[in-house]
Amino acid sequence: MQVLVAEDDIETAEFVARGLGELGHSVIRAANGPDALHLATTETPEVVVLDRMLPGLDGLSVLRRMRAASIETPVLLLTALGQIEDRVEGLEAGADDYLVKPFAFSELAARINALARRRPLSETPTELAVGPLHMDLLKREVRRDGRPIQLQPREFRLLEELMRGADRVVTRTMLLERVWGFHFDPQTNIVETHISRLRAKLNEGGADDVIETLRGVGYRMRG
Repeated sequence: MQVLVAEDDIETAEFVARGLGELGHSVIRAANGPDALHLATTETPEVVVLDRMLPGLDGLSVLRRMRAASIETPVLLLTALGQIEDRVEGLEAGADDYLVKPFAFSELAARINALARRRPLSETPTELAVGPLHMDLLKREVRRDGRPIQLQPREFRLLEELMRGADRVVTRTMLLERVWGFHFDPQTNIVETHISRLRAKLNEGGADDVIETLRGVGYRMRG
C-alpha cells in the first residue's frame, strides 16, 4: 500500500516512514503543505497521514483543498491539539480519522490499515436509485426528480450509504465507520450535523423528507 506521510518534523517523519516500510508499505513524503497537496493530487496514495501544522500551507487547508477537488483519499490527521473543538474542526474539514501526538506507532499502523479497507469500485454498482433520488457514482452526480443537487464529498458518501441501505436501518455507528472511517465514537455530533445539511439540500423547495430518523437507533432511507 502506498502511504503519503506529510510531516515537517524530520525525526517523526523518518520514524513513521521507517515503520511503515518495515510493514511492507511504500511511503512518499512531504515536509510542507504545498508539496503535500501536490503529491496528494498527482500521486495515488491509498492513505494520507497529514500533520496539522505544516509550513507553507497548514494541514487543514491542504485537506480542504483536497476535498474541494473531490479527492476522497482517506486522511489521518496528526496533531498535538487534542481538544474536542480541535477534533471537530479537523473532522469538518474532511479528515477520516484523528490521532493526537505523541502516539504509538502500532496504533497509527492499525488506523492506516482500517482506513485502507474500502470496497473496490468494481464490486459496487455505478448507479443507485431510491424513490425520487438518483445517484451516479462515476459522475458523482445526484438528482431528485431530475433536479441536480450539489453535495460536498462527505455529504455524497453519507447519502450513498443511506441509499445502499434503503428501507433498512443504518445506525450512527455504521455511518461513523463507513463514511468517516472511525472505529470509535469521536463524541461529537458530526453525523447529526451532516444529516441536517443533507436533508436541507435534498428537501429544498418543500419536498418530502426521504430520510427517516429513528431516535436512539439511526436512520432509514425511504423508497
